[in-house]
Amino acid sequence: MATQLIRGMGSFDKSCACVRQSRCSHPYFIRYRDATGSQREESGYATQQSALDRLTKVYEEKRSTPRAQADLRREIGKQRFGEYAPNWLARQRHYAPGSTRSVGQVLNSQLLPVLESRRMNAFTSTVVEDFITSMEERGVGSAAQQNAFDTLKKILLDARRRGGLAGDPFNGVVPPEYTPRRIAIPTLDEIHAIKAASSDELRVVVDLMSGCGLRNGEAYAANQERMVADDVYRITEQIDGRTRMPARLKHRKLGEFREAPMPSTVRESLLRFEKEHGVDSNGYLLRTQRAAYWAHTTLNYQWSAAKKRAGITRRLTPYSLRHFFASNCLANGIPITDVAEWMGHKNINMTFRIYRHLMPASIGRAAKLLNEGL
Repeated sequence: MATQLIRGMGSFDKSCACVRQSRCSHPYFIRYRDATGSQREESGYATQQSALDRLTKVYEEKRSTPRAQADLRREIGKQRFGEYAPNWLARQRHYAPGSTRSVGQVLNSQLLPVLESRRMNAFTSTVVEDFITSMEERGVGSAAQQNAFDTLKKILLDARRRGGLAGDPFNGVVPPEYTPRRIAIPTLDEIHAIKAASSDELRVVVDLMSGCGLRNGEAYAANQERMVADDVYRITEQIDGRTRMPARLKHRKLGEFREAPMPSTVRESLLRFEKEHGVDSNGYLLRTQRAAYWAHTTLNYQWSAAKKRAGITRRLTPYSLRHFFASNCLANGIPITDVAEWMGHKNINMTFRIYRHLMPASIGRAAKLLNEGL
């Protein structure tokens, strides 16, 4: 029979059927209510004293928690996922508009249809594993599974940080397996062929993406004032592909920027365009007849037309130009840490996951270099 302690502290017991439980070797388990009001059970305590020490610690933590903070934790824990998730997304003010839309799509297509009604304090590792299984049963692609899992993890760990979850719902959970598809990298001849068949505007985009590693929207914001040195291009903003308006960089706060090396060919391309076409009052190079800035529709139309004129049938997209930049850097021995920074990746793991196969063979190459040092 469970030993009941003072009110609110919890209880401890053994689940075995031994006659003298106080002397048998089976471990004790404890039951208590956490700061969110949810009942918890833990096992594996070798002695009564170790079980009691744990209950005492939990009880003291609850008592020392201010009433307002405890009420907030309970309120968060009782919220439904369908209420908490959109509020979490609204608090991600560091997200660029495109990132907000992408995460919103993941919420609406994968997470909310399955998890909308579940209370936050009811999430456990079993619930997370069941969600992964449900995606597999529904035939969700591996990339979409990874995105959904990553988004769910950010939301639940945010709720845990704020006190709505007492335990780690990802403890022991194996994430969905995702092997990125082998990327398509254009050859230098293909890039030259596309540039020869491009408009002057598209040629600027191609040069910035393949030569400096810019994203599509960052290239739309091509600006003479961003050439802060003969060999340095500063990326301060992007043009949102849907709204056609300037926006902060992906993974950056408003006002933050990054810099990338600028080959002389890119610099000459920008200067030539400026000389032949001029810039607007704010220094921007690219515009269309109907809009002040470029957008995804403009790029996709011109890219497809240039590829057709160049006779290129291989599956290449404008984003392939960024892959060329990374490939060019790594093939020439530039550290992947620098490449990640120049490309604006949030962390080096993403760079490594996508471009590891482009790095020179490591073991054999290292052996030769070490041998030279000996």
